[in-house]
Amino acid sequence: MGASWKKGIAEFIGTFVLVLFGCGSAATAGGNLGNLGIAFAFGLSIVALAYVIGPISGCHINPAVSFAFWIKRKLSSKDFFVYVISQLAGALAGAGILYAIIDSTGSAVTNLGANGYGEGYGIGISLLLALVVEVILTFVFVFTILGVTSDEGNSRVAGLIIGLTLAFVHILGISLTGTSVNPARSLAPALLLGDTALSQVWVFIVAPLVGAGLAALTFKSLKR
Repeated sequence: MGASWKKGIAEFIGTFVLVLFGCGSAATAGGNLGNLGIAFAFGLSIVALAYVIGPISGCHINPAVSFAFWIKRKLSSKDFFVYVISQLAGALAGAGILYAIIDSTGSAVTNLGANGYGEGYGIGISLLLALVVEVILTFVFVFTILGVTSDEGNSRVAGLIIGLTLAFVHILGISLTGTSVNPARSLAPALLLGDTALSQVWVFIVAPLVGAGLAALTFKSLKR
């Protein structure tokens, strides 16, 4: 098996776990966990995965993160393609399992942790503010990843820092957009739910990629 596909398998597994446990916590136990509990479900998933698949693929499990590393030329175009396809497939598999779990109870599947904005979602922010929020949250998340992984001396704590950063951007973002910062995590639930989630999902693809690109370019300029 080629090195690229080993990385792809690792990214598939990682994104599968992130979506199943993160979105699953929001969809099945959000009322009990609250925003803080959901935030830590996502963050702790990253902490665990970083130390398991980090040595294999870098534990991107997020097309926005891979995009930033591609911009920095730390990821080849071939690997970028493999990573994104694997992440999307892993996210869809995770959302699919979550859908099956909820559907097996006989309840209508109306919540898979999908992102959104507007009336009836969170505090009801506008489309423009949803775009701004997701760009900022992704910028902070990816900027942190680029910084902490730029020094090999941080390798022992990098997973913890990245996971806690994901948790704290969720603490703010959950009541605003549900917090995407990850196109794969957003697209998979939207595809299965359809309707409003699917019509709004472009925001949670475009904004994270813009935020990640800005983070990569900013970090490159500051490190010169």
